[in-house]
Amino acid sequence: MVYTQKKKKKKNQETISRPALSYWKDAWLRLLQNKLAMGGLVFLLLLILMAVFGPFLSLHSATAQHLLRQNLPPSHEYWFGTDDLGRDVFARTWYGARISLFVGVVAALVDLLIGVAYGGIAGYKGGKTDGIMMRIIEILYGLPYLLVVILLMVVMGPGLFTIIVALTATGWTGMARIVRGQVLQLKNYEFVTASQSFGSGTWRIVRKNLLPNTMGPIIVQMTLTVPNAIFSEAFLSFLGLGVQSPHASWGVMANERCAVDNYNR
Repeated sequence: MVYTQKKKKKKNQETISRPALSYWKDAWLRLLQNKLAMGGLVFLLLLILMAVFGPFLSLHSATAQHLLRQNLPPSHEYWFGTDDLGRDVFARTWYGARISLFVGVVAALVDLLIGVAYGGIAGYKGGKTDGIMMRIIEILYGLPYLLVVILLMVVMGPGLFTIIVALTATGWTGMARIVRGQVLQLKNYEFVTASQSFGSGTWRIVRKNLLPNTMGPIIVQMTLTVPNAIFSEAFLSFLGLGVQSPHASWGVMANERCAVDNYNR
């Protein structure tokens, strides 16, 4: 009896008491432990909140012109001052943040959808299918990115929709290459072979078995795509090929500020 109780006590001590965690819960707990990542997340959330509610905090419209209040310094009425047309810089800054964040997020989502589907099919099929699909990506990848974007902007005309189309025309190739490399590594694992033996189709295997195991590189690539898209939008708007005045954009505001400085010189 005593021996049995000691055996049960030893077995209970050796039992792993950690509760089962899902993939997303485990990722969230790891994120909470990373102070730099949490700091960046808090900053990003504040930026999003200001982009949504920032223009409403100002008493003035982002596009209303007051020619008698040109180039005023920051004050209790105009927190960031006014520009050369008397428009509130505070309202225009956060209104421009809406456009920049919208372009960045939409471009990243489009790259995600096209790149994941294309790269997943190419990596899983392999052989001639993979060779043909990758040759297409190499052709697109070899084209100068900004040159293609500027040409599309000139042909289609400036505008928000045109910016998104131009940024996603070749931007999805990087995502496709990453997903293809991950799928090539995973498709020979036992769980994929088991799904094939049960008669699962190509799309089901890619969606249920392969893509969940490639979420790490996909998320990292998306976090890099968003700032690149924001920078590209600001650059195109600075050149006059993006959002047009009187609508606000960080690139438009930088262009207007440079024009005023050059005029004052």
